[in-house]
Amino acid sequence: MTVEEVAARFRGEMIPLTNKFSYFSVVPMPEEDLRQYLSEPIAAISPAITAALPPVGIVLAPYLEKGNGKETGDAVTFEHPAEGRQIGASRGSLDDMLVLALATKDVEVADCHYQFYNVLAAVVADRWALDVQERFFRTLREELSAEVHGEVDEKSWHLKQALLRRQTNVRKETKLFREYARQAFEDTLTLYLHGTCCDIDIETGPRQMPSRYLRRRLELFLSLFPAPEGYAVLPEQLKTR
Repeated sequence: MTVEEVAARFRGEMIPLTNKFSYFSVVPMPEEDLRQYLSEPIAAISPAITAALPPVGIVLAPYLEKGNGKETGDAVTFEHPAEGRQIGASRGSLDDMLVLALATKDVEVADCHYQFYNVLAAVVADRWALDVQERFFRTLREELSAEVHGEVDEKSWHLKQALLRRQTNVRKETKLFREYARQAFEDTLTLYLHGTCCDIDIETGPRQMPSRYLRRRLELFLSLFPAPEGYAVLPEQLKTR
């Protein structure tokens, strides 16, 4: 069945985790695993983000198989999908509910956290408020003026390269700039949420942006989406916890 079909069929059996999040697991899952896969990452989400979300139903599946666009949606499956068809997360909608599906079989908890936060960041990026957008645009324009190299993740890196190649005035708000900005926001928010929940290492490499500029973005996100009480994002916050 597709993710939406599973959510529709088992909506009445979804178990509340908070007043905003509920879940249904396609296969039985031990309480300890549920805590690691769901309770801990949900508790680390900024209250500002949670407040802006509709009701969220999470489907825990063994595997997820990529759908064929508008023809068929992403599917829940018990068998390992064919090469190139396997995905880690999916999202859809069911009436007033946002549906998120996560694949859990043969997946490390840290990778599952990343997939959860990445799909959640995409939802926030689709709904970002005008003041949030303007402040992030301003940050990107400052980076572009300073010719800051690199990006947070691969998708935003490729869109940034396309912008630099194809647009003379890279600070001008064009379709290319907006596509890059939205992806950079999504990638940075994924990192911010993941870093709030877990102690993670940032991969170094030729496309990674300098740490001082990455820190500026994280400081911006701290002001836009303050972490829950008791959680630290930047190293010096650990000393005050």
